[in-house]
Amino acid sequence: MRRSTARNVSALAVTAAMLTAGAAAPPSAAHGRAPAAAPAKTPVATGYGGAVASVDADATAAGIQVLKNGGNAVDAAVATAAALGVTEPYSSGIGGGGYFVYYDAKSRTVHTIDGRETAPASAGTGLFLDENGKPLPFDDAVTSGRSVGAPGTAATWDSALRAWGSRSLGQVLTPAEHLAKDGFTVDETFRSQTAANQARFADFPDTAKLFLPHGAPPAVGSTLRNPDLARTYEKLGRQGIGLLYHGDLGRDIVRTVRTPPVAPGTTRVVRPGDLTTGDLARYGTVFRKPTEVSYRGLDVYGMAPSSSGGTSVGEALNILRNTDLKHASQVQYLHHYIEASRIAFADRGRWVGDPAQEDVPTAGLLSRRFGDSRACLISDSHALTSPLAPGDPRHPVPCASGGKAVPTTYEGQNTTHLTVADKWGDVVAYTLTIEQTGGSAMTVPGRGFLLNNELTDFSFAPADPAVHDPNLPGPGKRPRSSISPTVVLDRDHRPVFAIGSPGGASIITTVLQTLTNRVDRGMPLVDAIAAPRASQRNAATTELEPALYNSPLRGQLEALGQKFTQIDEIGAATGVERLPDGRWQAAAEKVRRGGGSAMVVRRSGPQ
Repeated sequence: MRRSTARNVSALAVTAAMLTAGAAAPPSAAHGRAPAAAPAKTPVATGYGGAVASVDADATAAGIQVLKNGGNAVDAAVATAAALGVTEPYSSGIGGGGYFVYYDAKSRTVHTIDGRETAPASAGTGLFLDENGKPLPFDDAVTSGRSVGAPGTAATWDSALRAWGSRSLGQVLTPAEHLAKDGFTVDETFRSQTAANQARFADFPDTAKLFLPHGAPPAVGSTLRNPDLARTYEKLGRQGIGLLYHGDLGRDIVRTVRTPPVAPGTTRVVRPGDLTTGDLARYGTVFRKPTEVSYRGLDVYGMAPSSSGGTSVGEALNILRNTDLKHASQVQYLHHYIEASRIAFADRGRWVGDPAQEDVPTAGLLSRRFGDSRACLISDSHALTSPLAPGDPRHPVPCASGGKAVPTTYEGQNTTHLTVADKWGDVVAYTLTIEQTGGSAMTVPGRGFLLNNELTDFSFAPADPAVHDPNLPGPGKRPRSSISPTVVLDRDHRPVFAIGSPGGASIITTVLQTLTNRVDRGMPLVDAIAAPRASQRNAATTELEPALYNSPLRGQLEALGQKFTQIDEIGAATGVERLPDGRWQAAAEKVRRGGGSAMVVRRSGPQ
C-alpha cells in the first residue's frame, strides 16, 4: 500500500547544513541564478527521521529533501538515483539498469525488483563473435550497439513507486531535473573519469558536446549543465515511462543503437546493434523472491538471479559460518574470507544465469548442506589454487574436487549504489549501472544520457564447449550480474543494516568483506566500509588495495600460499544502520571515489 502524499518534493536539492538543521530550501536557480554550492561531503551521519548514503553529495541531498517533505524510503531512493544520473552519468542513468531491494517495516518483509537490461529478441549465442566465429576484442564490443541492452532503470523506478512509494514519478524526478538544468560542480573524480574516456567520447559528437566542453574534460570546479537531460526528466515525469518503452524516447534509443552516431572521419569501428522498438515494448521488471541465509543470528537478504550477488554472498556466508572469525587473527580472518570468495565464484560461474532461460539451482547454492560440503576444502595452513572447479549444489559431495573450472567473466567497474532509510523504518538498498565507466560511450542525441554496455556481461564464448555455460547470450535474456544490494535483519525481522557497492564482479567480495567486518570483527559500519579490501574471484591472484599489499599481512598470507596483485581501489560502498537508541546512521566511503556522502534528516530529536 502506498503511503498518502503529504506535499510535493522540493524543486532543488539544498546544502547539507540546511538539510540536517531543518532549514528551508534556498530559492531555485532555474530563474537565472547560479547553482547553489555543492553540499559538503561527510562519510558518516547519525540522527533521526531517515538517512541517505550515496557517492555524491547532491544526490544524497535530493533524497534527504524528499524524506524531509514526508516521502518514504522508496521515493527518496528514486530521487537519489535520478540525481546520480546527473552527477554520476558514467555510472548510472536511464540508459542502464539495476537491482532494487526494499524492506517494508509495516509487514517486516523484504522485496526485490530485477531491473536488469535484456538482450534483443534477435540475440543468439554468437552475439559477440566476429565474422570468423572468434570472440570480439572486449573494447570493440563495449563501444558498439551490440553491447546495448533494453534499459531497465526507468521501469524499475516506476515499479517501485507504484508498489511502495507515496509520490509520483514526476515529483521525485523534480530535484534531478533542476540539478541537470542548473548544473553541478565538477570534482577530480569526474574529471579523471572523463579524461580516461576522452578518446572514446570524442568519436561521438553528442557525447563530446556534453562531456568534453571545448574539446577537453571539464575543469575541476567548473559547472557542468545538462539541459537535454533536464528536458528528458521533465517529459518522463509528465508522460510516464511509456515515453521510453513505447514512445519517442524509445525510438531515439533504438536509432542510436542501430545507427551509432559517430563523428565523421573517425577510424573507430563501431558495430551497430539490433535493438528494436519491440524489444523495448516487451521489457518488464521482475519482482523476485530475495535470497536469504542465516548468519550469526541474523537474516541476510539479497538479490536472486539474474544477479549472482545474493547466491554468492549467501554461499560464502554459509561456508564461513562454522569458522570463529570474531576471535581469529587478522591473517586467518582474511585467509578464510579469501578462500570462501574463491569457492563461491567457482560455483557462480558454473550455475548462475537468467532463471527465465536457465535452470539455476538457487536453493541448492544457498543450502547449508552445500556450504558445508564446500567449506571443508579450506585449510588453515594452505591456500587453494585458482581456477577452482565448481561443486554441484544439486548433489553435494563433501570436499569434492576435479571437473572443469569456469573463468570469471569481466564486468565493468563503474556502477553506483545508494542506501536509504525513512522514519517509518523502511529501507532501500539500490545498485544501478550502465556497466563500464561511460557505458557504450554513445549519448542519445538530444536526450542527455549515455547508453549501457551491459550485454558485455554475457560470456562471449563457452569456456569449455563440453560444459553448458548458463551465461551465454540469448533472445530477451538478462546477462548475469554481480550486483549485491543487501539488507540484514534481526530475528524479529527488524532492520540491522543495509549495504551495497559498485565494482563489477568485486561487488560480491566488497559486500561480503564489509558484512563480515561489521558482524564478525565488530567494526562500526563506516570503518567496515573504509577497511582496506581484498578481492578473490576464482582467479590466479587475489587483488589487494595498497594498504594491505604494503602491510606485513601480505607476507603472512603469502606464507599460506596466497598470491596477490595490487589494485588502487576496490568498490565504493554505502550503508545505513539502525542504532539501538532508534537513530539512523548513514555511512559511505571516506576516501574511495573521492569519498561518499552520508546525511540524515535531523541530527537530534526523536520523532
